[in-house]
Amino acid sequence: MDFAQIANIAASSLVALCSLVFVIVYHMHAPWRSTPVGRHLMAFTATIGALGAYTVAATMWPDGTAATVLRFIRTAILLLIAGLVLQRIRMVLAAQHQDHPTVSSSPSEGPDH
Repeated sequence: MDFAQIANIAASSLVALCSLVFVIVYHMHAPWRSTPVGRHLMAFTATIGALGAYTVAATMWPDGTAATVLRFIRTAILLLIAGLVLQRIRMVLAAQHQDHPTVSSSPSEGPDH
């Protein structure tokens, strides 16, 4: 293995490990199942961790049946990431449009007048 592959494995391992620690800590200390944001944080972090783990596994088994299975897994992970990003967009748009007071065109039209 050359330096680039070693650096890639090290960084991918770090992403997988940090994601695993987050998932464990968040599961143990936060009521993540009770809110859409909590579920999203858990799913997105676990998926990014899976992508890091995939990179490590694909480096160890670059050929054969294992590599083919890993490529299918990578495709599923990437589709899941795309879906979670779309969910994130929806969440941002919903958060930006909720609880905004109606802006009046002149100060005399406010609630105190």
